[in-house]
Amino acid sequence: VQSLRSHFGSSGFGSRRCGFESRARVRAAHPASAPVMGSSKPRGIRAARKLTIRRRTQLWADKDYKKANLGTKYKCNPFGGTSHAKGIVVEKIGIEAKQPNSAIRKCCRVQLIKNGKKIAAFVPRDGCLNFIDENDEVLIAGFGRRGHAVGDIPGVRFKVVKVAGCGLGALYRAKKEKPRS
Repeated sequence: VQSLRSHFGSSGFGSRRCGFESRARVRAAHPASAPVMGSSKPRGIRAARKLTIRRRTQLWADKDYKKANLGTKYKCNPFGGTSHAKGIVVEKIGIEAKQPNSAIRKCCRVQLIKNGKKIAAFVPRDGCLNFIDENDEVLIAGFGRRGHAVGDIPGVRFKVVKVAGCGLGALYRAKKEKPRS
């Protein structure tokens, strides 16, 4: 750089800047272009294998990828990976809503037919708990949020869809009557 200054002179240097001189100034001025020691991924021309291995290990930090590939969908989910399941109503329960809400959410404890597991299922709509009796067969579905509890109802991941083979919505709108058993 010093020899170039002497060649061009101090006055005309700014107007007739050569290529490598300007690039060197930009690199020095911009801190993001310089990699941080030890924390960055390899950037070499032959680093493909290292990058592939790094990506493979980092994938396991993704919650959805881990759940999909470890098979916990089948082990931990009471439904065993299916969307719906039938069960027998064991009892009707009221679950207190989380703060800041104050309510008793109408739910029922259901024992699944396929594996005997007991779960809590939310009964949607006003007064629909009256259509459900103990020992009724109900159809249960997921309750949004991909396996997590919804809203202010703690620990409830499922909802009632049908009672005794009759849709809960149809019973609520009086389109159908619950069959006598």
